Amino acid sequence: MSSANLLSAEIQTELIHFAQSLVRMKSLSGQEGEIIRTIEQKMIALGYDEVVVDAMGNVLGRIGSGGPAILFDSHVDTVDVKDAEEWEFPPFSGEIVDGRLHGRGSVDMKSAAAATLYGAVLARSLGFTAGKTVYVSCTVFEEDCDGENLKHLFQELNLRPDYVVICEPSSNLITLGHKGKAQIAIKTHGVSAHGAAPERGVNAIYEMAEIIQRVEKTNLDLMKKGDPRGTLVMSRISSVSASLNAVPSECEAYLDRRMIPGESADAIRHEMDQLIQGKRATWAVGTLVRKSWTGLDITYDPFHLAWKTDLEHPLAQACVAAYRANFGREPSKFDFWDFSTNAVTPVSLGIPTIGFGPGEYKLAHMRDEQCEVSQIVDACSFYAHLINEL
Repeated sequence: MSSANLLSAEIQTELIHFAQSLVRMKSLSGQEGEIIRTIEQKMIALGYDEVVVDAMGNVLGRIGSGGPAILFDSHVDTVDVKDAEEWEFPPFSGEIVDGRLHGRGSVDMKSAAAATLYGAVLARSLGFTAGKTVYVSCTVFEEDCDGENLKHLFQELNLRPDYVVICEPSSNLITLGHKGKAQIAIKTHGVSAHGAAPERGVNAIYEMAEIIQRVEKTNLDLMKKGDPRGTLVMSRISSVSASLNAVPSECEAYLDRRMIPGESADAIRHEMDQLIQGKRATWAVGTLVRKSWTGLDITYDPFHLAWKTDLEHPLAQACVAAYRANFGREPSKFDFWDFSTNAVTPVSLGIPTIGFGPGEYKLAHMRDEQCEVSQIVDACSFYAHLINEL
């Protein structure tokens, strides 16, 4: 734990107990009602100046007013647990063993949510929020629809912060950006016929066969381009036929394309056109439709370019200064996430955005997910320092 940590022993204990309580709540995407109401009540108890739950079910707390406005965002939905009996500790126990908080969401990303709630209050107690506005958002349905939560929050509340910190796990490294993501559905179109007379039809699965090979070759070519590099994965395939005795009339494959800075939307569209060239096929962004815990319908188009904040940007420099104040040393390195986050919304609006959060992101979504308690405490202190620097 850093010697420059701002938290008293009492606040550290309270923070970690709250993080444990969040891990103990099962909050799958679309089922976050209990955890959002708990966070709402905690914000009120901590004396936030304003607490609002929007129509989608995101909660936003505010401390201070005027001056620059900074938003700290954490999502509180998690992926499911299908192998609970194989975990070393029960996935919703929130147990602390050997200085690590165990359980689903401990890394992704309830520890960060707790740290931001207390970080803003800590900053206020030290006078760091004077003449500033600090927002803390705890958002929903990020796992399937990253960015749609903040998009709705910003629109409904007419909110546009000057700076955004995405608190996804980064092992408490300043994270300057992340890869882009395009989820694409390719459909091949055939002609149905009886299985006893296949020559009368066109098999949509066979139409897809060469496209599958093209997808694999495209990914191999991307892998040769150095680091960071884009990737292309075919993650699902299905077909439609009149019966098991019929030639399939349609086949659909779902692609996951990860992009690096410099790759444009036009380049990705051209790549998709090349994959289906000469085949009876079409492609489209794989739009998802979901329903939030409040009953609001969510429509998500997963096509987001990569982004990276320049290290010389004032927000990045404020993070460096906060890091120096918190840890007593210069950052030894900076990170760049290979996954997508809620940052896609503020970045698309031109809002300066950066990442910083406790936990090792490679442990997210994994069995025995766990986060170092000291990182939670240090992240909370860092957030307070950052408020001071801005």
